[in-house]
Amino acid sequence: MRKTFPFADPPHAPARVVELMKSKVRKFIKRERRKSLPDKADYWDFDCKTGASEASAEVCHVAELAGKIDAASAAGWPHLYIEVIARAAVRQRKPSGRRES
Repeated sequence: MRKTFPFADPPHAPARVVELMKSKVRKFIKRERRKSLPDKADYWDFDCKTGASEASAEVCHVAELAGKIDAASAAGWPHLYIEVIARAAVRQRKPSGRRES
């Protein structure tokens, strides 16, 4: 999903526009996670970017998207660019934290 969301939407209050943006992003992520995984993949990972425009978008984690939307709204941006790309990933094992004595 690559989309620029305007914060000014005449039929909706500004707070409602923010909630609609968050809802659309969550709905997209849920829909992508329901898709079947390719062979040897464990889960769907998401590459996310947010910013005032596509050129100025910065990489962020999927868990930070709601906070970025709130921050952009509080800063008074006219619109917000959000990019969320799903990719299949394989879980990496954590290194063992045992100390040998």
